[in-house]
Amino acid sequence: MSDGSPDRDGSAGPGHRRNRPARLRDRLERHALAALATATVAVLAVVFYYPVGTVLVESVVVDGAVTLAVFADLLRDPFYFGELARLFAGESPLAVGRALLSPDRRLGIVGFTAYQAALSTLASVALGLPAAYLLARFEFPGRRTLRSLTIVPFVLPSIMVAVGYVATFGRNGTLNALLGAVGLGPVELLFTLEAIVIAHAFYNAPLVARVTTAAWESVDASAVETARSLGAGPLRAFLHVVAPQVYPAVLMGAALTFVFTFGTFPIVLALGGFELATVEVFVYRLARDLNYAEAAALAVVELAISLSVLGAYLRYEARHTVTSRGVRPLPRRPLLPSAPTPRELLPRLGLGVYAVVAALVFLAPIASMVLASVTGGDGALTLEHYRFLAERQRTGAAFQVRPWPAVRNSLVFAAASALVALPMGVVVAVITTREYRGRKLLDAVAMAPFAVSGILVGLGLLRGLVFGIEVAGWRIAVAGSAAIVAAHAVAGYPFVVRTVAPGLESLDRSLVESARALGASRARVLRDVELPLVWPGVVAGAAFAVAISMGEFTATVVLATGADAYTMPVAIERFIGRRLGPATAMGVVLLVVTGLSFVVIERLGGEYDGI
Repeated sequence: MSDGSPDRDGSAGPGHRRNRPARLRDRLERHALAALATATVAVLAVVFYYPVGTVLVESVVVDGAVTLAVFADLLRDPFYFGELARLFAGESPLAVGRALLSPDRRLGIVGFTAYQAALSTLASVALGLPAAYLLARFEFPGRRTLRSLTIVPFVLPSIMVAVGYVATFGRNGTLNALLGAVGLGPVELLFTLEAIVIAHAFYNAPLVARVTTAAWESVDASAVETARSLGAGPLRAFLHVVAPQVYPAVLMGAALTFVFTFGTFPIVLALGGFELATVEVFVYRLARDLNYAEAAALAVVELAISLSVLGAYLRYEARHTVTSRGVRPLPRRPLLPSAPTPRELLPRLGLGVYAVVAALVFLAPIASMVLASVTGGDGALTLEHYRFLAERQRTGAAFQVRPWPAVRNSLVFAAASALVALPMGVVVAVITTREYRGRKLLDAVAMAPFAVSGILVGLGLLRGLVFGIEVAGWRIAVAGSAAIVAAHAVAGYPFVVRTVAPGLESLDRSLVESARALGASRARVLRDVELPLVWPGVVAGAAFAVAISMGEFTATVVLATGADAYTMPVAIERFIGRRLGPATAMGVVLLVVTGLSFVVIERLGGEYDGI
């Protein structure tokens, strides 16, 4: 009987041969994280950092010479920086401060962009928090399905949101029709700052709601019960136990909303026009006019501001992490009160008022779009637009956009990009939650896809990988399905990081250390200990990765060089070029497919209560 030790002649015995697969598995596990990290860096370098770098270089290299003159001219231009340009020109800070406080102050394009982003952030948080309160603290039929569907506005193509808002708030829209029916005069909301802020809230309030809901559901009920047993009232227990664990999620949603709305492009262009243009619109305009140096310099300014906001949030997150040893969620209350006391009725009355506002902001544009998809040119109800899609699918030529390839490509690209984004995001989350010098800097760099202008990335891809680059005499070009999946994964993996990293950082490190002390490799500890404990964040990251892929338009339209590589948002844009009806019908198809996808993803996630 062999004990597995080597034979006397030095050769391996039978036990040694039996352990060979185990040793190979251990070796793979030891190097799995390093291999995934290397692959992640390679994908980011090729699809993100290289294209962005090529454009940014153009901001400091003009006619072959390195110069900062473009930046200097930009900073001293009142058109971009308003009164602050006088500060960069060398005027007294006191004089600039007085000018900023005067009623005739000039904000400039950068100042206005920050102003509308701040208003949009406030509106998104104001609309997102009540939804988080409803989903985290109350139980009612369809709650999980409703939570799955809250992500749908976040993935709608911007152009469809603009169409929905025009159909709702336009001069001949649904709102004015309803006001006219009750004898009230029409209101004009389009091409105003209010329309832009409301549309941004439509997009980003669901994001605030989902991340806050997850944090609220992760609050350990035993901590609240302990506070109550020590004499704390409900308000004090909320302020000292629940709120500190929810604030980081609210700030995360607010920071992301500010970054997204600071770099907004299609919504502002469609609902505000050039009268209310933001930095991103002018980056697009300068690039369209082939003024790449000034466009790149302006994009760098935009990137610096966005990264500053993200960096501030990351520092806050690092200082306010709450460690937990296990979570027993707070029990939810029934939506219908058991006793009609003021304490039970007041929160539900507030939620009722919120439901009316949410219906106007979230449901009215979608309902108007659905109504437009079944309304003919004469105003009568018809299925003509859906019949057009069916006819196009049956008889469309190979070069024409057809519905089923768009649906199929969207689903395939979403699944593939989620498969790529998940390991990328988990690896980055693991790396950025370890303790070492420069960790926060690495975290900020890894989150750069959040903050970099979409126009900037598109320009870099177009001028680099799509047209091809010379490497050692070989011309390398990346386009088509593989490039689209990679671009979608790069856009989606930061969401995986931000949903997984807080969970990993809050885990009790003694669990990891105990598993390592028992001989488990780092990869096995991650697989068997850490990921099961942060599973809600992993599933949420998958949902976000799918969502980003489903709604992504800019990179897709640049990279979809083949006739069969278009997705649903691209199909909608091409149908709009023909007429609005088929585009709204395609938008409804996108709504249905996306909504079903999220419901399936979260159901497959098992019994969890995460994002």
